This record gives sequence, C-alpha cells and structure tokens, in this order.
Amino acid sequence: MDESILPERLRCALNQIDTFNQQDPRQERVEPALLPKEYAYSLHMTRWLWALTDTPSEHVQIACRAQHVERWTQPRDAYPMDRAGYYQWRQACARYHAERTVNIMIGCGYSPEDAASVAAILRKQKLKADPDTQLMEDVACLVFLERYFQEFHQQHDDYDQAKWMRILQRTWSKMSEAGHQAALGLVGTLPETLQELIGAALHASTDDLPPTRLTH
Repeated sequence: MDESILPERLRCALNQIDTFNQQDPRQERVEPALLPKEYAYSLHMTRWLWALTDTPSEHVQIACRAQHVERWTQPRDAYPMDRAGYYQWRQACARYHAERTVNIMIGCGYSPEDAASVAAILRKQKLKADPDTQLMEDVACLVFLERYFQEFHQQHDDYDQAKWMRILQRTWSKMSEAGHQAALGLVGTLPETLQELIGAALHASTDDLPPTRLTH
C-alpha cells in the first residue's frame, strides 16, 4: 500500500506511531534488515490488514499500527509472573496503547469522537460485535501465527500438550471465518511439529478439520 496517497491526517497518525515505535531498543530481523521490534510488528499488522481487506477504515488502520505502540515501556516483569499478573499486564498495555493513540490522533486533527472509537478498538471492547475490532483481532492472530508462534513455542517448552491445546483453541475462537481461512493457509508454512499441534487442537474443537496437518 502506497501510504503517500492516504489522507493527510491519517498519514500524520501513522507516521507518529512509526516514529515512536522506531525508538524500541529491541530488534527483529525482517529480511534483509534489522528493525526496531515494535516497528516491525506494526508493519506486519498493516501488511496483514491489507491482505484481509482492500477497504480498511481509517480507524482500523490506525488501531492496527498502534496495537503495540511503545509496548517495551510496559515490561511484563512489572507484574506478578502468574496468570493473574499476565492479564493485569495485558489490560495495562491496552489502556496505555489507547491513551497514546488518542493523543496522537488529536494532535493530527482527528476529533475526540474518532480518537475514542480507535481507543475502543485497541481495548477490544466489542470483539465479535464491532467489525473493525474483529478485523484487528484477526490481523493480530495472523501476525502471531506467521511471525512469533514458532519462537513462542520454543521459549515455552515446559508447557504440556493440554496447555498448548487451550492456547490454540482460545486463539482460534477469537477469529472470524475470514481469519480462519487465512490462518489455514499459513499453517502449512510452519514446521511439521507445529502443524500437527495446531491440527490436533482444532480437531478437538471442531469436527470439520483434519486431525493433523492443516493446509489450505
């Protein structure tokens, strides 16, 4: 997508988000370059957004770009390292991203009502009910599957099969049918062990999927 043709206030908001995310001290390799991690993440989100629809609203374009804005400033270890602490951290991140994005949008000429709508998407207040919120959730799940699931699996080799099944089934349940179809096309690009794990998880929750490898 050529962002130079976007409306001025939208370009302003996206550029501001990029400027903040480019300050991330962590890095991710996106061939052939090393990019600041959250900047790379935001570009993955935008790429998948345009893969799922060629008519995304301004609101969802901003939300997808800002979903992790400055997340490195909200360290996970500032909260208890248990399930309750994880959810506290996730909620705090969502509030932070929403607040930062509201300020960015107001500064770029959006109305408070527009900014509040994007903040609601980032807080996922109407998942399944609001099309833009659902679209952002589909995009986030696809980015995770494509870019981060393999590394996450390697980092958590202490998880048993049942826990992985729950994680994958919860992720699948958050997605729309369009998201499901895109995900099925991605699974075949993963290592065989992960294909089998995903296939087993999804087969356990629906009868119309094969029990092992999922390919589109």
